[in-house]
Amino acid sequence: MPLDFTKHFVAVPTEFKLRNNIGCSWRVTVKLMNGRVTLDRGWATYAAVHRIKIDYMVFKLLTPDTLKVIIFDDDGIEAVNKCGKHNEAFAARD
Repeated sequence: MPLDFTKHFVAVPTEFKLRNNIGCSWRVTVKLMNGRVTLDRGWATYAAVHRIKIDYMVFKLLTPDTLKVIIFDDDGIEAVNKCGKHNEAFAARD
């Protein structure tokens, strides 16, 4: 994410909750690196579980620490996500 993304925050959170289109959540840590806000611990597993490809997703800021992740399939249609069995260390508890 571009560093300009941080203008939406009083302070960049150290963790984001990612929420998908069926309401499941996943926690990832945040790190400032090379002038960018990066999703760190938990992101690689989340991306693998949901088969996210570069340029096939959009983030929408819901709250200061929650992002909705909209994932698209190869046809540009919003994919229906499943919660499945995520790594319990990173699954968010609501």
